[in-house]
Amino acid sequence: MSSVPFKRTATVLALATLLSACSVLQEDKIDYKSAAKAPTLEIPPDLTQLRKESRYAIESTSATASGFQNAGSRVADAGTAANALGPVRIERQGHQRWLVTSLPADKVWEPLREFWTSNGFVLVTDAADVGIMETEWAENRAKLPQDFIRRTLGKVLDSFYSTGERDKFRTRVERNAQGGVDIFITHRGMIETYTDAQKDRTIWQPRPSDPELEIEFMRRLMVKLGTTPEMAKTAATATAATANASETSSQVSTVNGQPVIVLQDSFDRAWRRTGVALDRSGFTVEDRDRMAGVYFVRYVAAGTSTEPTGFLGRIFGSKKDTPSTLTKYQIKVISSGDNQSAIRVLTATGQPEPSIQDAERILKLIAAELR
Repeated sequence: MSSVPFKRTATVLALATLLSACSVLQEDKIDYKSAAKAPTLEIPPDLTQLRKESRYAIESTSATASGFQNAGSRVADAGTAANALGPVRIERQGHQRWLVTSLPADKVWEPLREFWTSNGFVLVTDAADVGIMETEWAENRAKLPQDFIRRTLGKVLDSFYSTGERDKFRTRVERNAQGGVDIFITHRGMIETYTDAQKDRTIWQPRPSDPELEIEFMRRLMVKLGTTPEMAKTAATATAATANASETSSQVSTVNGQPVIVLQDSFDRAWRRTGVALDRSGFTVEDRDRMAGVYFVRYVAAGTSTEPTGFLGRIFGSKKDTPSTLTKYQIKVISSGDNQSAIRVLTATGQPEPSIQDAERILKLIAAELR
């Protein structure tokens, strides 16, 4: 009996095994692990009280009572596409994507907390009063090579393996006109690079945000909030396919002697884009007042600090920020017409920022993420 058929069959089986292993690795591409230990979590404040606060005001550019009453019937902005999936759907506008759910705010916060901790993250910000949740820097262990040595001794020497990358995610929750909430997920990344040709010292530097990671976690969150995995995957795939959609330009210019970003956007769209840009740029949003068009932020000037202490604190070489290194600003979004808005930098008291250089630097950071 010839051995050729046997060899051919063995070859086919080997190839099938190899291909199946590759598909498993592709599907299991996220496995985060934070070095910091999770603190004891307390029950968040009653989010039902947030309806009275301006930061969770319904989306309306009118300051009148009738404007609030009519806001619920306003149609969506032109150019906004939705993938409706029961109580949760993905909406996109240009390069921006966010989740919209009919669930009330007090039913969302605890599932959000469970979602991030169950995915291997430690929370460093858990602020239900301002609707912001942020993870600690974490490493995607799924990116580590699955070689023989690691498979054999991985459990013993796992701490010696590193991808050279760290990720952080921020979740922002805002009430919408329909009584539910809009959920924004933004990613920030760091990468370890050598400082010289001898490769004897490394530093951590920012790397671009990853829209695919944002979409993947939106898909997972949809499942957490009650959508079936199949429907969530369909919505995420349809949203990712439109990532190259056109977006309005954003550049820093000067108006009346003050730096400003002029957008060819309605106020609603400019407000959303600004919020996502602030999240991706690493600003600390302490509060927001949508009716006034103001984000209250803290900004660490370049060279005064890097990342918060805690996870990788010694590696990043950072120290706790002191009040002298943190500057508070107001980022104001102003409607200039039906389809035009402007972004300005104000002081903590609402006056034009006297330092043109500081205002330009902040606006350039925002403009870089307005996509």
